[in-house]
Amino acid sequence: MKIIDFKLYQLPPRWLFLKIETDEGICGWGEPVVEGRAHTVAAGVTELMDYLIGKDPRHIEDHFQVLYRGGFYRGGPILMSAISGIEQALWDIKGKYHDMPVHEMLGGAVRKDIQVYSWIGGDRPQDVGAAAKEKADVGFTAIKMNGTEEMNYIDSYVKVDAAVSRVAAIREAVGNDFGIGIDFHGRVHKAMAKILVKELEPYRPMFIEEPVLVENLEAFKEIANHTTTPIATGERNYTRWGFKQMLMDGVVDIIQPDLSHTGGILEAKKIAAMAETFDVAIAPHAPLGPINLAASLQLDACTPNCIIQEQSLGIHYNQGSDLLDYLVDKSVFEYKSGSVTIPKGPGLGIDINEDKVKEMSKESHNWKNPIWRNADGTVAEW
Repeated sequence: MKIIDFKLYQLPPRWLFLKIETDEGICGWGEPVVEGRAHTVAAGVTELMDYLIGKDPRHIEDHFQVLYRGGFYRGGPILMSAISGIEQALWDIKGKYHDMPVHEMLGGAVRKDIQVYSWIGGDRPQDVGAAAKEKADVGFTAIKMNGTEEMNYIDSYVKVDAAVSRVAAIREAVGNDFGIGIDFHGRVHKAMAKILVKELEPYRPMFIEEPVLVENLEAFKEIANHTTTPIATGERNYTRWGFKQMLMDGVVDIIQPDLSHTGGILEAKKIAAMAETFDVAIAPHAPLGPINLAASLQLDACTPNCIIQEQSLGIHYNQGSDLLDYLVDKSVFEYKSGSVTIPKGPGLGIDINEDKVKEMSKESHNWKNPIWRNADGTVAEW
């Protein structure tokens, strides 16, 4: 079997799909994208695919090694996202060739389903108590929200009080047996993060995510000293080497590799195995499309320290298109009692509606994240 061609589709709301074709008629799908940099990643995929045309798609580890190590300059969001989408598509092909789901080729299932959480509140969190109650009423058992808006290095306690009151409203609305993930989104600096984690602790968050930017890894230990709440991070880390130091430092409780960024399914499996040796859980980051989620669920299926799965249905970014719009069988991601059953179909376990993909690719997108500024005009983290 040989790779003969590939196609890229840029789709609303902010996604990029890759289809890899073979001479035996088996095709695989991947999702290589950096949110807000889709054109750049598409160029990266095109450049990397020059190597793969004419190659056997089943030699996934070797292809990863060449795509990653074969370039003198390596790593980073663009190259790793391009490799990630390619790698997902190769696993999809291999699974279809052998008529088995990817997780069966990675050791077999350790679970039948996994808990999922739903986003609420938007970029500037509001009405979160009512939104959390709505999610609970339809069966979700956990949500995630942005903890705060922009926040300066030293900022007003009014913002702290507002963040705390929002979480308090959720806890009051849904009770104690409900997960609340609070994403600081890297918007908060060390001094304010120490205050926030301490003030939020009485409401027993499920985790605090990206309390500060991960490049300030040395600050994580100091922040962790101010709370017993689990600390999560990792969506902006790539490959095993991007997680090595944080695991060695013992500064995080949950890592969140994104399978469309970190290197793909097998690389995430290796990262999860590393984390397991440090007694650290994994909760894959997945605010993107259905291929990214399907790849994540294949990892969840065969990885014992996966604890919960992000998914993007109804997320505030998905205006005009949503997670299920590009699937032939929408029931594959049916959520029951706050969990989703692991797909059992071959490859990634989903069928992409290619006609819909082609139709919507004509609309395409040019999504960019907003640029935020503090009150004094300085650029703030979004």
